[in-house]
Amino acid sequence: MAKVAFIGLGVMGYPMARHLAVRGGHEVTVYNRTAAKAEAWVAAHGGRAAATPAEAAKGQDIVFACVGNDDDLRQVTIGPEGAFTAMAQGSIFVDHTTASADIARDLAAAAAAGGFAFLDAPVSGGQAGAENGVLTVMVGGDEAAFARAEPVIASFARACNLMGPAGSGQLAKMVNQICIAGLVQGLSEGIHFAHKAGLDVEKLIATISKGAAQSWQMENRWKTMDEGKFDFGFAVDWMRKDLGIVLGEARRNGAHLPVTALVDQFYSEVQKMGGARWDTSSLVARLER
Repeated sequence: MAKVAFIGLGVMGYPMARHLAVRGGHEVTVYNRTAAKAEAWVAAHGGRAAATPAEAAKGQDIVFACVGNDDDLRQVTIGPEGAFTAMAQGSIFVDHTTASADIARDLAAAAAAGGFAFLDAPVSGGQAGAENGVLTVMVGGDEAAFARAEPVIASFARACNLMGPAGSGQLAKMVNQICIAGLVQGLSEGIHFAHKAGLDVEKLIATISKGAAQSWQMENRWKTMDEGKFDFGFAVDWMRKDLGIVLGEARRNGAHLPVTALVDQFYSEVQKMGGARWDTSSLVARLER
């Protein structure tokens, strides 16, 4: 059992912290910007609520975070009451935020100067993966720190791999989002084409999902896409944030991502349709309108 803290109890962080306490049996301290949510978590799962990230981090073996973006991450780490002001020597900060590779490298350097380790560890699997404790975790950072953190991360993950030095976890998550963007657009076009062609979509998917066209998106989203329901999983606003990070990194490293850039613009159209909080499978809605 480890002494751990979790900073950020959103749709991902809340169940991830729960798994640390319930499945992992760890002693968990939580911090959330809206204190009432932290108090509700403690009422349900035990542990302790902290008033600041620094208070949450004090005396912990591992501090986890899952917040919104680079700015949020800076605030809870190197801000005036950030966790980095209180991290113990030899402890580990594990960041599950989807953020830039640059901030991961900056925070890794700041952590090293403070005598503790930093792992950038974005996740894939969405809210359902967090709720069910089956996330995929892509990690960047020191191998020894990863070896210590991985058994604790296993409380909410079914796969966790070290991808390379600091920033590599975030770069791997960018690849994940590139692949998802193209898959969802292709599935959207396929379902739209099937509607126009008068095909029975249920029979169609039952057939082609057994062949080379199969994907997680097809297995889990075809039905709700067919029905025009988009209240499941990762929101369009979040995907656009992630794709903005991807495209910014591509401009720096010279990668050519024409399809990703195009799908990003398609998501901007979905936002203008009122779909900012729809899930990412709503790409089909812009074709069906």
